[in-house]
Amino acid sequence: MALSDLLYPDNPKRKQELIHLHQELLDCMSTNFHATNELVGVLNEHLGCAITPIEMRESSTVKENCEIIIQVMSEIQHQVQKIDSDMKDKLEPVLYQKLYDIKEPELEKIAIAQRVFSIIFGEATSTAAMVAIKLLGSDHLTLTVSKLIGVLAQIGASVLGGVSITIIGLGLEMILHAILGAVERSQLLTAVRSYEKHLAEFKAASEKYQRAIHEVTSLVRRQVQ
Repeated sequence: MALSDLLYPDNPKRKQELIHLHQELLDCMSTNFHATNELVGVLNEHLGCAITPIEMRESSTVKENCEIIIQVMSEIQHQVQKIDSDMKDKLEPVLYQKLYDIKEPELEKIAIAQRVFSIIFGEATSTAAMVAIKLLGSDHLTLTVSKLIGVLAQIGASVLGGVSITIIGLGLEMILHAILGAVERSQLLTAVRSYEKHLAEFKAASEKYQRAIHEVTSLVRRQVQ
């Protein structure tokens, strides 16, 4: 038993908490990579985007993987803004306003969007128009993307950021060394609390983000069946 464990008998429990929380963080991050790629696939296939799918880098840190997701989500935001700009440029003001009118029937909005995409692409499917309308009209998706970007940035800047995502397989002491540098009770408590705070925020934001993406992708699947 380490001397620090003799001096601070609750350390072993804290260490196990760190391992468990770290694995939860990685599982949640992995799910977000998958959900983001689903949305990227829809945008590339139906809206003519060319966004590169992402994957977790096992040799990289938590911060570096957070930055990978942030970058592609920022690109998704840029593409949605571009769609909005195209709509605004090519539609009469009255028709453009209809796209954001909650009282306007969705089928009418899709018909308007399809008209614009036909100009841009030469032809356009109703699926492409439906995806565009869903993205433009989804404050839920816009807000969840912004929230998740903020949480990921906080995690990357926290004590968690410098930890390799594969360190879980290298043993307990390696994890503690990477997080703390030295095992002391006060540092363990601080690290556990930091994990708990950021993980709770991350999981809540991730669940909303994944639901918002599922709404879009499930509509597409139903449309093409």
